Amino acid sequence: MPRALRICIVGGGSYNWGPTLLTDLAVTPGISGTIVLHDTDPGAAEDLRRLGVALVASTGAEMDVVCCPDLHESLAGADVVVVTITTGGLEATRHDIDIPALYGIEQTVGDTVGPGGLARALRNIPVMVDLATAMEAVCPDAWLLNLTNPMAPLVRAVSELTQIKTVGLCHEVFGVRRALAAIMSVDRSAVDLTVAGVNHLIWLLDVRVGERDAIAELRAHLANGGTIPLKPVDGDHMLPFQDRWQVKLALLAAYGYLPAAGDRHLAEFFPYVLPDGRGPSFGVLPTTVDHRVTISATARAQVHRWVEGTDPLPLERSEEEVADIVAAIASGNVHRAVVNLPNAGQIDNIPRGAAVETMGTIGPTGAHGIAVGDLPPGVLGTVLPHALNQGLIVEAALTGDRALALQALLNDPLTRDLGTAPRLLDELLDAHRSHLPRFFS
Repeated sequence: MPRALRICIVGGGSYNWGPTLLTDLAVTPGISGTIVLHDTDPGAAEDLRRLGVALVASTGAEMDVVCCPDLHESLAGADVVVVTITTGGLEATRHDIDIPALYGIEQTVGDTVGPGGLARALRNIPVMVDLATAMEAVCPDAWLLNLTNPMAPLVRAVSELTQIKTVGLCHEVFGVRRALAAIMSVDRSAVDLTVAGVNHLIWLLDVRVGERDAIAELRAHLANGGTIPLKPVDGDHMLPFQDRWQVKLALLAAYGYLPAAGDRHLAEFFPYVLPDGRGPSFGVLPTTVDHRVTISATARAQVHRWVEGTDPLPLERSEEEVADIVAAIASGNVHRAVVNLPNAGQIDNIPRGAAVETMGTIGPTGAHGIAVGDLPPGVLGTVLPHALNQGLIVEAALTGDRALALQALLNDPLTRDLGTAPRLLDELLDAHRSHLPRFFS
């Protein structure tokens, strides 16, 4: 009999993540207990609580949904803590994008690598470590399921500094799995992936459907004039989020392996594909802060329509795996998923301790990545610099060391000028001064 759980969602007022998480938890069998929504915006948390209550009532799930403004009270006795936060919100993100643009650096996302990814890491790492430290005090046996970016340095920091069971979850692989399944005319659950890399730069080392080689069939499909079945988008503001596969397929041709993340993320690891005149256009559109503001406002309005009964409630499961993991924890079963964990041997030629992304299992004995051996040399050359840079980023964030932060910035492929990089870093730090006390002590 599955046990009832206390599930705390930190960032529980997220209009983007909240509906998906609440719907999945409400419709997934084997989950019962209490969902606690904690957010710095009490009004947003209340909106999501009302949605959660409506979903539970509609599905008959045995769950209470409550808000709690106090973090320690929210965490007390939790079995699972799901984190979806953005320190500083979209105002901070705007600085992450706009300030580097003044230095000629175009970022298509700005949340993982590049100056924006670094600034976001410096803000989020201390918050995440403080959260995990609080968990050690009031729910030391709880799982921390992190959805926040930049995924790799956050997982690494929490894993190095606390004993909390921490797993990073990313949904980028879902799109490529969905497309390959469609090309092969199979259900996506039949697609068996062997993936490895760092978050937003993971490579498909092997993809099988039984004995069928999915990548070989992809090549044949394209050679015969086939196209990639792109996921449709709802509204022009979502067009930058549509993965057009142009970068992915170019990298497949160059490296012999297909990267799994969307093109807008990949472009920041391979900046020569960006439309700045240095090479051919690969169709990557930047996801600006204005796009994200529109998305957030649209999501908020949709939550209000659901709560007010104007629109029918969302009762369809998503591909996100939080609910599957929660159900496995409740029942004592094991769930297989794409996971971000410290490297304990998953990838032989990446340093131990770096946060890597592979397939893995989550169950009663903990979270374990599935070993893939060595990355191929060319692929390794793309991944290793970022695995190494994680250490600099984590130490800089926790110590306020500007020299280390500058080194991390200079190590990033998006940084274009040694002469101006120190000024760029200073401007970013100053813009985020209220969130970075360690750099101004």
